[in-house]
Amino acid sequence: MTDIKKLQKIANGIREDIIKMLVKAGSGHSAGPLGMADVFTAFYFNILNHNPKNPGWQDRDRLILSNGHITPVRYVAMAHAGYFPKQELMTLRKLGSRLQGHPERTRLPGVETTSGPLGSGLAQSAGYAYAARMDNKKFRVYCFCSDGEHDAGNHWEAVLFAGKYKLSNLTVVIDRNNIQIDGYTEDVMPLEPLEDKYKAFNWHVLHIDGHNMQEIIDAVNHAKAVYEKPSVIIAHTIPGKSVSFMENLPEWHGKPPTVEEAKKALHELRTLGGKIRGEHE
Repeated sequence: MTDIKKLQKIANGIREDIIKMLVKAGSGHSAGPLGMADVFTAFYFNILNHNPKNPGWQDRDRLILSNGHITPVRYVAMAHAGYFPKQELMTLRKLGSRLQGHPERTRLPGVETTSGPLGSGLAQSAGYAYAARMDNKKFRVYCFCSDGEHDAGNHWEAVLFAGKYKLSNLTVVIDRNNIQIDGYTEDVMPLEPLEDKYKAFNWHVLHIDGHNMQEIIDAVNHAKAVYEKPSVIIAHTIPGKSVSFMENLPEWHGKPPTVEEAKKALHELRTLGGKIRGEHE
């Protein structure tokens, strides 16, 4: 049986480290990484077939992060899973660091693709999935992408491709947090009805609460059982999750906390928003 409370505790610790590394770096994105901490926790500690001690294992599942700017959450999840020492997290965005502002495949084992230009991750993922089927490989391909990058035409080209070739070994998780760099998605470029668009291109569509561990796990298991079409999981998340002054605010899309803001954020995380007493209270 899945230990949901253990996963929730890991996710909270991941959020703490995201805050620490962002304030240390002095730059980076806050809202997206905090919002996707639960999804990354569920994948790295329950869902993925992977081996942190052997990142190049041929039969591993492939996880492609299309919206590379939220990579702090991936770095922290990888460190907690054992891919590299946690103390290396404090080198985020430093000259010569393996942990750059966007992930680079050649720098860090366990990172499948370099990402940065939005909209390209699904094309890469579909290529992996198509090649795996040609080679009769059993690993699964997962692509995490943002809702904002659905503004990009190359993303929809990949949606068409995956639907045409019925890539049932491909599952996309959309971080549906409703914000992007210029504001709220439905103000910048309305995406709805998002579900109907994917269905029109021969995709199986699921909706989940992106902060509910059991829903995340169940949705992926559901997707694994779908044949003859790829699956997309629309994960409804709260940007800046668990830090009250960041939640649902587009201005936190692309900036780090100050030292004082970081102290406040860490206090909220350590006390679960005031529900429990802090360690030194």
